[in-house]
Amino acid sequence: MKLSELRDLLARNPESALRFVLPKGRAIRADFHVTEVGHVVKRFIDCGGTVRSAEACVLQVWLARNDRDHRLAAGRLASILGLAKAVLPSGDPDVEVEYEDGLLSQFPVVSFAAKPGVVTFKLGSKHTDCLAREACGLESGCC
Repeated sequence: MKLSELRDLLARNPESALRFVLPKGRAIRADFHVTEVGHVVKRFIDCGGTVRSAEACVLQVWLARNDRDHRLAAGRLASILGLAKAVLPSGDPDVEVEYEDGLLSQFPVVSFAAKPGVVTFKLGSKHTDCLAREACGLESGCC
């Protein structure tokens, strides 16, 4: 999901509850907080010597005590994104969710659905890969 898609979705559904579903199908508890919105840039060199970069808008989701009265609506998250304009790029990075579930992990938002009263975000998994397969002697499709 791109940042522009997230902004548009939140604006169209300001009263809706938000639901994040982890890759294995379990939902993050409804009383989560979005404690950070960040622009994360990673500059790196792959094993073949090519300099690369990747960037994302990262929403940090955090659980405090079980708070039955705390529910973050789409309009409130839109307001938080508005506050984050100073740190977000003018481009359109992918959106990821950072969440601690045993281990701190970042999950890309792979799909979303808006139904009356709730916007659901399906989170995917990130994987490592060799970006210079030919330089390493690995032909694509070999593994």
